[in-house]
Amino acid sequence: MSGLIDLPNLGKVVVSQLEHVGITTPAELRRLGSVEAALRLSKIGVEVCSSKLSALEGAIRGVRWHSIPADERAALKDEFDARC
Repeated sequence: MSGLIDLPNLGKVVVSQLEHVGITTPAELRRLGSVEAALRLSKIGVEVCSSKLSALEGAIRGVRWHSIPADERAALKDEFDARC
């Protein structure tokens, strides 16, 4: 497993999914951003709910996802939905 497993919010299943879509390092996840990473997951059939999207953003920020303000989580979901 990559260094992704060391990020907050990411367990073995999500790390495996990220690696499957070519996101193998924390730097790559940060470069792409949570919305793009979620879009890649969605394209391979992974269900992306607002919690998973927030978890990806929290991993990028180095915080637990529920510490991200609700309005910021909602904005991420809106962006994701608009790009689906």
